[in-house]
Amino acid sequence: MIMIVDSRFCRRQNMVLPLMVALLTATVSLQTTAQAPEDSNTAAPLTERHEGMGTTLEDFFTASLEYSPRLQIAEERVNIGSSRRQAANGQLLPQVSATASISENRQETSLIDRSYRGERYALQLRQVLFDWRVFSQRSQAYLEENQFEAEYYAELSALLADVSERYFDVLQAQDALESSNAELEAVRNQLQQVRRMHELQMVQVTDLYEAEARVSAIEAEQVYLSSELMLAKEALRAATGLAVGDLYTLGDTADLPRIDGTVEDWVLRARANSHIIQARQYAVEAADSRVSERRGNYMPRVNLIAQQQRSDLGFDNVPIDRTDTGYLGLDVSIPLFAGGSNRASVREAVSQQSIARNELRQTQLDISEQTRFAFLRLQAAERQIRAAESLLESRQVSARARQRGFELGTVTTVEVLDAVRDQFMAERDLQQIRYDYIRLSLFLRRDAGTLTADDLLDISSRLQAPDL
Repeated sequence: MIMIVDSRFCRRQNMVLPLMVALLTATVSLQTTAQAPEDSNTAAPLTERHEGMGTTLEDFFTASLEYSPRLQIAEERVNIGSSRRQAANGQLLPQVSATASISENRQETSLIDRSYRGERYALQLRQVLFDWRVFSQRSQAYLEENQFEAEYYAELSALLADVSERYFDVLQAQDALESSNAELEAVRNQLQQVRRMHELQMVQVTDLYEAEARVSAIEAEQVYLSSELMLAKEALRAATGLAVGDLYTLGDTADLPRIDGTVEDWVLRARANSHIIQARQYAVEAADSRVSERRGNYMPRVNLIAQQQRSDLGFDNVPIDRTDTGYLGLDVSIPLFAGGSNRASVREAVSQQSIARNELRQTQLDISEQTRFAFLRLQAAERQIRAAESLLESRQVSARARQRGFELGTVTTVEVLDAVRDQFMAERDLQQIRYDYIRLSLFLRRDAGTLTADDLLDISSRLQAPDL
């Protein structure tokens, strides 16, 4: 679980804790619905897994919250910001110090030679009344804390999108391999039919060679697809620390999440809600405060000092009667000349301010471009899905028709094999477009700063339990 580092982070508590509760609740709900209800004595939950193995999207994302070093780094930066804020506030509070000294002294003159013990105690209170540098440092500390907090939210949103993307990469690789297995089975059946017909001298030997070559080509492709699946599983494990079990899958009839609004709506939403832009805005304000701090080196500093002292030593530790002295005064310091170091520090702060402003502008341009790109690709993916579904249906009809024509002797073996190849290529293309659509919807919400646990749960609810 994520540790809440400071009670003032209300927004953080409202985001992270409900997210964790929602994820765990959804996991329990999915596991419950996945159980076979007909025989309660022999049925076992479909989501039963070994320790350290994940099956659902919630399993992997929940594990990544504690496993991700980048998220832990972002959390510690929030802790640093909180500590800096407290330290900056502490400079404006009364500073109390106590001193005590006990000394053994020896005094020699032409008249006397004596030894004596001296004691001196003091209690001092110092309160800042005016110090522009300290005021600016406190403002800067608050802004940096807000910046680190925004960066934490950005990293959390990026982690959600990244783990989800890797999860769907595994599903896509699995579907591609399963489709290839089905294609291999279909081509092998065709090969057996061609062999029988060749034995009856109904087809030429070239048809037999062509069918055997197609089987070998698909088997070679499966080696590549198996490697892709293995790499995708390893990428998911590397991001979460969990081994990959039997994953919940995206069915062929599952509804995909819808995206409403126009591209301009999403660009405006991204400019207003993007955590990365918010972090850069706080960085600009902190840079402004840093310039003000450096210019404060030219201003006077005023401190209130209250002191109470008890001592039996005078100047040069000369023994005197014990005295109790109270002191209340103002300490005013006016800088006159520092060798040009103040002017140089101001120039440095102004340059840092310019860098921060240009980084903000560049971030706004990048986020706007990414949001537009993701939205337009998402719209194109919607149209591609409809076209791919129509194409797959046509390829299936064509494959059946050519198989029938081959049985009647009006279609060659090569034409049948081409039809089978085109059918399964269309099937895999449709699968890829559907997964691309889900990824783009996640990226769009991530860039817009609106990706939440509800989006994750919505996608997870569309997944189906694996067939065991």
